[in-house]
Amino acid sequence: MKKVLITGVTGQDGAYLSQLLLKKGYKVFGTFRRVSTPNFWRLQTLDVFNKIHLIPADLLDMGSLLEAIKVSDPDEIYNLAASSYVGTSFEEAVGNSEITGLAVTKFLEALRNHNPNIKFYQASSSEMYGDNKFKVQNENTPFCPSSPYAAAKLYAHSITSIYKKSYDIFACCGILFNHESPLRGMEFVSRKITNGVAEISLGLKKELVLGNLKAERDWGFAGEFMSAIHLMLQQDKPNDYVISTGVAHSVSDFVKEAFDIVGLNWKKYVKTDPKFFRPLEVRHLRGDSRKAIKELKWKPKVSFKKLVKMMVDEDVRRWKAFLDGKAFPWDAPLYPSESRLITRLSKGKIRKGKTKF
Repeated sequence: MKKVLITGVTGQDGAYLSQLLLKKGYKVFGTFRRVSTPNFWRLQTLDVFNKIHLIPADLLDMGSLLEAIKVSDPDEIYNLAASSYVGTSFEEAVGNSEITGLAVTKFLEALRNHNPNIKFYQASSSEMYGDNKFKVQNENTPFCPSSPYAAAKLYAHSITSIYKKSYDIFACCGILFNHESPLRGMEFVSRKITNGVAEISLGLKKELVLGNLKAERDWGFAGEFMSAIHLMLQQDKPNDYVISTGVAHSVSDFVKEAFDIVGLNWKKYVKTDPKFFRPLEVRHLRGDSRKAIKELKWKPKVSFKKLVKMMVDEDVRRWKAFLDGKAFPWDAPLYPSESRLITRLSKGKIRKGKTKF
């Protein structure tokens, strides 16, 4: 049985990847950061919470990263953890750079010292391209980051390549364009839109305030993007790939589509506020995934319309359930008992880097 270690397992991508790899017969270990408010609702929504092994870890603590690698003894590592809110990275530039960028070096060092034969995946981002002059971006398009988050991602992307070449590590990066789902966090504009539409349609809210409506993004479904990154680590040689749908839509297109689903005219409810604009705007991102289609035999299937409908329908369902007296999924999860957490003091006997369960 293959074993895998996923950082950021409580996030959207971590949850979908866990679901995928469990179906493929993997033993799944996932790291999470201890916080006072539990954040396991995505794993519970996909019914994988009780099927994976949880390891408390901090990306900034190399010791805890090395411990996570020793405890899980994985065949593959997927580093999905990051401070991924682009707008917030301007306000918390130092912290974002350390978590999203520098932490990857610590992870690679831990891997190199423990077992350089582990396959490593680094989650890169289309934001690295920034506000470039190219209509379509592929693996050879120059990077031009326009935010602290994008700069940190580019550092992580570059250091992964350096370790791959310097130490002969199987390491690759997936340059994923915007990938959304009902599990997306409220901080992202896609979810802010669909949640706002749901509230307005049920009479719970009167308006939706957004930033730049002209910005264009290549939006795909997160669930099927995870299939692509898994395929990357199954290849004979490590390579970087752009993962996208190849079709771009503006924020206003997303808004109109979402309001159309509930039968409302978006122009009556949407307002813009300069405070939601980024200091440096990225106007257009559209990916070219021909390399992935050819080499990985991967191709996106969920259309833009289907994606938006999926998200709006789920947010409407959640709000209706709330009005009927049920808690939101993120209010319901119970913090896992200490017996479920894998630490140095857990039941597993850790000797010379080996752990038995």
